[in-house]
Amino acid sequence: MDLPTLAVLETFLSDYPGCILIVSHDRYFMDRLVDHLFVFEGQGEIRDFPGNYTQYRIWQKDNEKKENKWDVLEAGKRKGETTEQIVKNKIDTPVTTTAKKALSFKEKREFELLEKEMPELEKEKQLLTSEMSSGTLPFESIQKISNRLIELTQLLEEKETRWLELSELM
Repeated sequence: MDLPTLAVLETFLSDYPGCILIVSHDRYFMDRLVDHLFVFEGQGEIRDFPGNYTQYRIWQKDNEKKENKWDVLEAGKRKGETTEQIVKNKIDTPVTTTAKKALSFKEKREFELLEKEMPELEKEKQLLTSEMSSGTLPFESIQKISNRLIELTQLLEEKETRWLELSELM
């Protein structure tokens, strides 16, 4: 779905007074509209979570860390180790992380600018499209507008791609 259509859909759904069931892969879309989740965790288990998708992922990561600590303790106790030995072994073991790289200040600034620029470019594109469809323009103007529309489409595509890349890192 293109951004203007998505924005209209988000506005419509956010103003809707009833209950809506949303199934989507778009995290940003869900974060804007959802305040409650039913998470299907497999094997017939469904988790009822009050909050949006980002809040759920944070909660899930926190719980994974807690569960991992308990799993290590339980496994060590099954081997006959004392709690002190388990903790010492855990501290001595090097930790390898595959955490996502956080956004730099420059990238955060770029993300904010993209969020401001994209709607402006969409608006310009809509104005030019409606101007072209008026049917009263001379050929030279139509050609200039058509070239600008091509530029805008390419520019918007590049900016949307970059915005998606940065939003994945957030």
